[in-house]
This record gives sequence, structure tokens and C-alpha cells, in this order.
Amino acid sequence: MSLLDSFAEFNETKHIDSTTLLAVLEESFRSVIAKTYGTDENFTVVVNPDKGDFEITRSREIVADGEVEDDNKQIALSEARKIEPDFEVGEEVSEHIDSDSFGRRAILTLRQTLASKTLELEHDTLYNKYIDRVGEIVSAEVYQTWKNETLLVDDAQNDLLLPKREQMARDFFRKGDRVQAVIDRVDNNNGNPKIYLSRTSPMFLRQLLRREIPEIADVARLPGERAKISVESYDPNIDPVGSCVGVGGNRISGIVRELKNENIDVIPFTTNSMLYIQRALNPARVNNIVINEEEKRADVFLDPDQVSLAIGK
Repeated sequence: MSLLDSFAEFNETKHIDSTTLLAVLEESFRSVIAKTYGTDENFTVVVNPDKGDFEITRSREIVADGEVEDDNKQIALSEARKIEPDFEVGEEVSEHIDSDSFGRRAILTLRQTLASKTLELEHDTLYNKYIDRVGEIVSAEVYQTWKNETLLVDDAQNDLLLPKREQMARDFFRKGDRVQAVIDRVDNNNGNPKIYLSRTSPMFLRQLLRREIPEIADVARLPGERAKISVESYDPNIDPVGSCVGVGGNRISGIVRELKNENIDVIPFTTNSMLYIQRALNPARVNNIVINEEEKRADVFLDPDQVSLAIGK
């Protein structure tokens, strides 16, 4: 086991930019140097991540024979002249440090430091990759399904979690299935990020609609049962409902399939609250609507056999 082996092993780590890689490697080497020699002040560490090698040099001041007080920072004149015969007292000697001079314990420390920092960097990279993407749709492959959640992996083999409560009632996944879901939240407890997905969030339907029908602005949804989309056109020559549904339903059919045949009602918007509510609850027959403008609330009265038609249950 050697320092070079440890470095080569670390150098295979993916998704770490070269600047960060260099900084981590230098910090790790300096940690080992400080533990071996008591300080790293007079050492220079040069790491070449492209070639997978490194060089450590130590600078020491030349002093007269017999006046060496610190072997790590000073070198006797006679010893210095073995390196270069024309050295004089007061000059500085820079010499290469062979990795074999480090003990087994120091090498183990280096490997542990690199492993720890690798994990830390991977966690930071994963968190930064997803924290700004909350609300976006991702496509990932099912790796394993448990009782309360499903584990998926993205194209970079990062773990993504789809809790059971965030799955639709008709969802059934097998290993290897490709699943679309929206990034619901990213937790980072104790520096260990976890990415949670959702297929029931209104964000999921919203993003599906925006992908197929960019004109859509907002969505209300009862996951797995029914979604209601309110649409309005400022051009009297354009039918907003027909534009969203498309010819033969071609614009919305793909979304319905992705939602396991969830009903999607496209409702023409109107500022007439009474009419708007009636349209939203269609095809149910509404007996009466009492609107409270102050509370922005409406009480709707229907016959029992009309309730399921109105709300999907």
C-alpha cells in the first residue's frame, strides 16, 4: 500500500470538479505531513490529477554543522553540500520527499481522510444538483420497491426516493421500470442529502401540462382521481378548451396515460363565481350555491347521487 495507490483510488471518484479535487487532495496530504513531521509550513504539495501523481518537497535552512536545532526546518552545511557542493550557510535547500518515508499509519490516515472527504463531496454535489430543481420533472429507473417507498436511481446513479404516500393508487412498479416524477423536496440532515419525489403533487401535473401545453398557468388536483384545469383565452377567435385538448385529444392524451388514466377536466374560466363553480363541478347537477365573498368560500348543495360526479369519489 502506498500514497500513490491511495491517490489513484481517490482520483477515480466521479462528479468532482478539478479545482475542488486539487484542494481536497492537498489538504489531505498536508494533514498526513503535519502528523508525520509536526508541521506542514515548510512543505510544498503539487498534485497532478490528470496524470494521477503528486510531488512533495520540503524546504530547510542551511546552518553550520553542529547548530541544527530542528531537523525538519534546518539542515547542516555538510549535509546540504551532499546535494549541491556550492551551498552556503543561510541558503535554502528544497528536496523531494519520498512517499516511502511515510509510515503505514500515516498512509492509513490519508486513505481514511480521502474516503471521508470523497463522501462529503459526493453529498455536497448531490445536494447542489437537486436543491435548485425542486418542482422539476425527472425520469429515473426503479431499483427497489419496499412497503413504504420506492428507490429510484437517476442517470448518474444517484438515489431518489418516491414515498408510498406520494404515489398514485394505480401505480405499480417493477425493477427496471422508467418512472417520471416531480422533485418534491431535498432534505440535508447531518450533511446526508435525500431527494424525495412525488407523483401526487400538483407540481407534477403542472409540469406535465406545461411541457405539453405551455400556455397552462395553474392546476388544482385530486391525485389519482381527477384534475381540473381552468383555461382562458384573450383572443376571441381561439377556443381555450379545444387548444388544450388538441385534435382528437392528442395534446392531453399523453398526460392522461402518465397519470394512469386520471380524469382531467378542462374548464373555461369566468369571473362569474356561480357559473365558474357550476362548470367546475360538471357533469354533476348543482341544487344551490351560497357564496361568501369575504371568506372566499362557497357552500355547494348537491343530491347524494351527484357527489361522486362532482368530486370524483
